Amino acid sequence: MSSGPRGRRLEIRGTVQGVGMRPFVWRAARDCGVAGRVRNHAAGVTVEAFGTAASLDALEARLRAGGPPSARITSIGAEEIPAEDAAAFTIEESAGADERRVSIPPDLSTCPACLAEVLDPSDRRHGYAFTNCTGCGPRFTIVRDVPYDRATTTMAPFPMCPDCAREYRDPADRRFHAEPVACPACGPRLALRGADGAAMAGDPIAVAAAALAGGRIVAVKGIGGYHLACDATSPAAVALLRERKRREAKPLAVMVRDLDEAGRLAFLSDAERELLASPERPVVLVRRRDGSGLAPEVAPDGPIVGILLPYSPLHHLLLAAAGRPLVMTSGNLSEEPIAFRDDDALRRLAGIADLFLLHDREIEARADDSVARVVAGRPLVMRRARGFVPTPVLVRRPFPLPVLACGAHLKNVFCLAARGEATLGPHVGDLDDLETLRSFEASVARLERFLRIRPELLAHDLHPGYLSTRYARERSLRDGIPTVAVQHHHAHAAAAMAEHALEGPVLALTWDGTGLGSDGASWGGELLLARYDGFERLATFRPIPLAGGERAIREPWRLAQVALDQAFDGDPPAGAFPALVAVPEADREVVRRMVAVGVNAPVAHGAGRLFDVVGALALGRGVSRFEGQVAMALEAASDGGADGRYPFAIDVASTPWQLDWRPLVRAAAEDVLRGVPAGTVSMRFHRALAAAGAELVRMAAGRHGRLPVVATGGVFQNARLAGLLVEEMAGRFEVYIPGRVPPGDGGIALGQAVVASAIAAS
Repeated sequence: MSSGPRGRRLEIRGTVQGVGMRPFVWRAARDCGVAGRVRNHAAGVTVEAFGTAASLDALEARLRAGGPPSARITSIGAEEIPAEDAAAFTIEESAGADERRVSIPPDLSTCPACLAEVLDPSDRRHGYAFTNCTGCGPRFTIVRDVPYDRATTTMAPFPMCPDCAREYRDPADRRFHAEPVACPACGPRLALRGADGAAMAGDPIAVAAAALAGGRIVAVKGIGGYHLACDATSPAAVALLRERKRREAKPLAVMVRDLDEAGRLAFLSDAERELLASPERPVVLVRRRDGSGLAPEVAPDGPIVGILLPYSPLHHLLLAAAGRPLVMTSGNLSEEPIAFRDDDALRRLAGIADLFLLHDREIEARADDSVARVVAGRPLVMRRARGFVPTPVLVRRPFPLPVLACGAHLKNVFCLAARGEATLGPHVGDLDDLETLRSFEASVARLERFLRIRPELLAHDLHPGYLSTRYARERSLRDGIPTVAVQHHHAHAAAAMAEHALEGPVLALTWDGTGLGSDGASWGGELLLARYDGFERLATFRPIPLAGGERAIREPWRLAQVALDQAFDGDPPAGAFPALVAVPEADREVVRRMVAVGVNAPVAHGAGRLFDVVGALALGRGVSRFEGQVAMALEAASDGGADGRYPFAIDVASTPWQLDWRPLVRAAAEDVLRGVPAGTVSMRFHRALAAAGAELVRMAAGRHGRLPVVATGGVFQNARLAGLLVEEMAGRFEVYIPGRVPPGDGGIALGQAVVASAIAAS
């Protein structure tokens, strides 16, 4: 083999722009004695290197060993090219390309080096709220187009000063080609406005912090939108925020200065500490300590509270100046999209905030905070937004046609998939109104433009009333794109399969509140034999009539009444259940008549409905003020030290098999009437469900063989249940629970995409 000059082109794919990939390659090439060039383009990063075979091998090995901390390299392709007489290794400007893939990273939390500068009185960026480098700062929320360069971001209006320009041009500097680079001399600036929109004088951080300490509510413009902030230790301030925001009971997220403060407020495992401090900086659900000092109104329903750490210099500065934990909740009225444009925020939040802490860097795309928790010892993302979007999910089966999956009605997230990547869009929310639908449509259009992908296949839920379904059908008629309707629980199963690269078939426990079944009924407690192109329904929960339709979900006393009547053959015990005693006897009799004559009492198979029943009986929760409230309270109440579990039965004579919950409800009701603590009732209930799920899987495996098991659907966001199920299955089955993709409806679009693709190809 010749020892003379050689040439090699390396094509690096993945999340490799805006994370310091080019200076990383430059330094590696310099160390290996290689000449040539590196450049960004719309599909990733290209390296053209020239040197001896040994030096090129050394460079390739360095790159294959990994890139900068925030990069996500998915592939490196190599090919030999003619040698060139290059004198040095250079970094070139970005080039355009027709093929686009997501190579822009998510927004990255402030790195230690930048935070040290912000806190150092001698540094030129001391106290500067927009300090960043190639390892941190805003990315996805400020990008207008790709390739990712300053000119295609909302930083374009801020010309760099000589000092920043010198850092930006120096390959040895950590700010080399950090597109949002700025300093007090040339970058964005903070400002204050009153509730009436008028400009206010004074240091923005100091004035806002004083207002917070005085019990006022401040709208804070962050990375992906506005937060509403208040003193998390003040019952009056939190109650006022709830009243103005119209958020009656749902827990509010709390931002704390650091892990030490988080540990003083809540019990933290090592895994929870790691998740809190991860670059994505999600809100993490943890158990609050008694006497933590947090206002009870932060999470009035129980001990579970959402905590997050600061992820921008602005947050760090505000927390330090306020000297207390701060509620940081989405800047909106309950159920509306988060405000991210200044004029919209000043209009919509004027009746909530007493003042506005804002800045003059535009946010191009809204992004809520992500929400996660530790389940069965591993991180599980419940809401996938800032910090995770737009990192794609790599799938084993490439998509023959570009697919747009429109997601579900609740917790909507869409998915745009092509080649071997599925890109989930940012969390949109519940598609209940025109404003949220517009947000959905704008997000879809932006990602399509961003990736230059025109869908050739549309996937949607079976439910004809979902706005996401209507969008797909209307677009199909307008643009002539074929559609595929995907059953809700099949999509849940397929999303988990795709995340874990399972080819199928699998045994899929898909438990949630509700989803339209292929027979027209409401499903939600399913065991499926699932493949990408189809499924067989092996088992389900015994149905329960929803007396009053959707009202039964908002008023679980109705479900409790029906379940007691069925469990005790129409003659439930005469004891007093608080959730039922609070209801007039005439209303309870109306419920019985609805069920008896089958009027406005559709049956539902959802596992979530059984949580409502037991929560109403054990906790006295006759009314649910937000989706999943009773189930969350029941999990929080569970006492891990309690013994026993409730009985259940499986009706194998029915097709599909039915998990009969009547023995469970009888035993739970009798415990409640005997005065057994709610924590014990809850624990016995959770153990029964875990044992029932494991037994159904064991029975199915007897017929279909020992297959991988996925446990997904919103019910498996319950850490207690998921952990018990894994214990029940240990040593017999490999159980896969979603982690990077939400198991609830926020992840269903991924499943829709892979199912529609498989069906279209079959």
